[in-house]
Amino acid sequence: MATLSGVLGLPNHITACLFDLDGVLTPTATVHAAAWKELFDEVLRRRADRDGMLFIPFDTGNDYHKYVDGKARVDGARSFLESRQISLPEGRPGDSPDVETVEGLAARKDHYFTTRLRRAGVRPYPDAVRYLAAAKSAGLRRGVVSSSRHCEEVLRTSGIDVFVEEHVDGMVAMRERLPGKPAPDTFLAAAERLGVAPEKAAVFEDALAGIDAGRAGGFGCVVAVARGGAADELLAHGADIAVNNLEELLG
Repeated sequence: MATLSGVLGLPNHITACLFDLDGVLTPTATVHAAAWKELFDEVLRRRADRDGMLFIPFDTGNDYHKYVDGKARVDGARSFLESRQISLPEGRPGDSPDVETVEGLAARKDHYFTTRLRRAGVRPYPDAVRYLAAAKSAGLRRGVVSSSRHCEEVLRTSGIDVFVEEHVDGMVAMRERLPGKPAPDTFLAAAERLGVAPEKAAVFEDALAGIDAGRAGGFGCVVAVARGGAADELLAHGADIAVNNLEELLG
């Protein structure tokens, strides 16, 4: 367990903060979960009707948390399908949303997500804004690491882009061929962009895949932001600190 004796509730050797976006800085995790449910319930209901099987819908609690949260959308689609013993062709990047491939389903989920996002907009968590502002005032470096390909749009729409020095998202990962969470590569890339060694950076995550990435990357502190009340599970998974919101770290 890390010793909280430094700036903003972090160990005193930490000089940079690397934040996940969805569920940590913005409530867009609920938008992602709703888009995944819309997608998978379509797939599951069609298969249940075709095969005469019981329809068991996608659970935005357990299924989302276990199989798709924090992962690149193709990895999330593949992971959940495998959990239901559904095998689809992998397809190719650029498959249209109506194609029954893993890539096609991922594209359909993206369509559902962007439709919901642009219809409703997004506001950041107030405690996240206060923490980002405090981190900036304290001289801590600040980066965002997200699996989403819409990270830049969400940062801009929510207004928190003014606090963020660097971001590594799904678009960067695709362009630079970085494996997504639970691999640590996207977090390591963000630390490198900020010019900070991993052991001097804190990772802020709400997903099991993100906690895994923080641990695997050798980061100096892994903070679990357990807005959904999963603090014990995230701590057991390897987080150093668990808080219900970022306000708790401000003291």
